[in-house]
Amino acid sequence: MPKNILLVDDHEIARIGLRHVLEGSDLTISHEATDSTTALSFLSESIFDLVVVDPRLPGGDGFSLIKEIKRVRPSQNMLLFAEIESNPLTYHSISMGMNGLVSKLADSQRIVDHFERAANGESLWSKDEVRKSSKVELNNRILETKTGIPLTKRESDVLEKLASGMTNREIAVFLGISYETVKEHVQHILRKIGVSDRTQAAVWAVRNQLL
Repeated sequence: MPKNILLVDDHEIARIGLRHVLEGSDLTISHEATDSTTALSFLSESIFDLVVVDPRLPGGDGFSLIKEIKRVRPSQNMLLFAEIESNPLTYHSISMGMNGLVSKLADSQRIVDHFERAANGESLWSKDEVRKSSKVELNNRILETKTGIPLTKRESDVLEKLASGMTNREIAVFLGISYETVKEHVQHILRKIGVSDRTQAAVWAVRNQLL
């Protein structure tokens, strides 16, 4: 029996390409959304075997949508469909209960295989990825205990990249989130740690041995 998919991606070429890749498989993209509002509307009306989300969506990053979907449908099978694969994306996806992360640059057979497995409720994460993700979560709890400052996981990721010298645009590409979202995270970080600019934030991170 065919598995139906909700694809949430604002890039038309990516949507067309994925439809072509899935032709001949047991997977069908029954609904397409280009933003979170439309996606949530579809989810309120239909049941999907798999929801596929691009982490970079207009009006906010895809993780905000994922968080809302998991709130209302905790057991929903979901995949992150990203242009890049990175450790922060992987760890964040695992922590949010995603079935896996698939690169848009992967070969067709890999995409079909991973989509089919995720639609059947399988996890695509390796034991090593899960173990490292758990370590990252533990480190974040230690960070909060050590400094008394409750940075979120994403804020910790942004601070680490900021302190390593990355620009906001570079951080956005690396983490797979929007430029505006990075700017917002940076402002939150500066306010929480009590500094006025990026340089002071980097110095603060080094002094607190957070890198």
